[in-house]
Amino acid sequence: MSQRRELDDHLHALRDISGILRAMKNLSLMEQQKLTRFLATQRRVVDSIEAAAEDFFTFYPQAARQLGKGTPVWLVIGSERGFCGDYNEQLRDGMERHIRESSPHQPPLILIGRKLIAKLAQDRRVTASLAGPTVAEEVPVVLIGLMEKLRELQAQQKPGVRLEFTIIHQSPVSEGGGIRVHEPMKRARRPVRAGYPPLLNLDPFAFATDLIDQHLFSLLHEVFYSSLMAENLRRFQHMDQAIQRLEKDSGELVLKRNNLRQEEITEEIEVIMLSAAALKQP
Repeated sequence: MSQRRELDDHLHALRDISGILRAMKNLSLMEQQKLTRFLATQRRVVDSIEAAAEDFFTFYPQAARQLGKGTPVWLVIGSERGFCGDYNEQLRDGMERHIRESSPHQPPLILIGRKLIAKLAQDRRVTASLAGPTVAEEVPVVLIGLMEKLRELQAQQKPGVRLEFTIIHQSPVSEGGGIRVHEPMKRARRPVRAGYPPLLNLDPFAFATDLIDQHLFSLLHEVFYSSLMAENLRRFQHMDQAIQRLEKDSGELVLKRNNLRQEEITEEIEVIMLSAAALKQP
């Protein structure tokens, strides 16, 4: 009897855990649906800025030369919460691989997301870190904190030297999946064919500087939404697999509990039959 009660308690606990996981899975699904709308809008904004930048740098290549080469900084966007498998481990490994392939030196790192920060807690390359968003509505708040960190880093540079960013994050399946690397404005500085030069009211170098800042800010919105989408998708899959395992374990426990109950009933019948036989004896 005591063993069956232990199984009942264990089964009850598994069902409670399953209910919590289902709630988390549904929340991740809802967040994915919301982020899909956010991403589509932000992608159009970034595309329009990049198209304008390509047109501009085609006719004002001297502005690109004036900008020169800045100080490289890597911005790595991980997850703020857990329950998403090896999400941050894959991101860390992808970052190391891309750094080896593209950078002769070890660049300073800015980390976003507590779970990623924990993975690189002893890394001397980390110059700044801050908590990441857990839902889409928190992205603007996180970006404000990030911009403050970037202003502090920019103030440490020599006059006229800008920070040159490489952004790395996980992308959702809808964007090809896997690790994505962005180098803001690097592609736009390459000349392309265009019809007529844009008419400017600003100095080309001043316009280029503001354009890069605007592009970075818009791109950061997009990559944060994309990263959050990938995180929630991974969490959804992780929760779904966990629920399936719990259902399998629960099914095995139910079968074991039923077998124990059958054994208890058989023992009770045997006791009754023995008692009846004993009463019949003279």
